[in-house]
Amino acid sequence: MQAKSIIVWVLIGISAGWLASVIVGGGGLFRYLLTGLIGAFVGGFVFNAAGIKLNLGHPLVNEIVVAAGGAIIVVLVARILA
Repeated sequence: MQAKSIIVWVLIGISAGWLASVIVGGGGLFRYLLTGLIGAFVGGFVFNAAGIKLNLGHPLVNEIVVAAGGAIIVVLVARILA
C-alpha cells in the first residue's frame, strides 16, 4: 500500500470518527481514528447489504459519510454491550 493511500485512509477514519463523536459523543484523536476505520468496514458492509448507493457529489465525501455511519453503529453497539 502506498503512503498516499494510507494517509487518505487515516484522514477518512479521523473525519468519520469525529462526525460520529459529534452525533453520539466521545473524543480523542486515537478514538476518532479507531472508530472511523472500524466504522468504514462496518458502514461499507451495512450500506452494501442494504443496497444503499450514495452520490453526494464527490467520492471522498461518500466514503466519509459511509464510514461515519458505520462508526456510529460501532459506538452504539459498544455502548449497548458495555
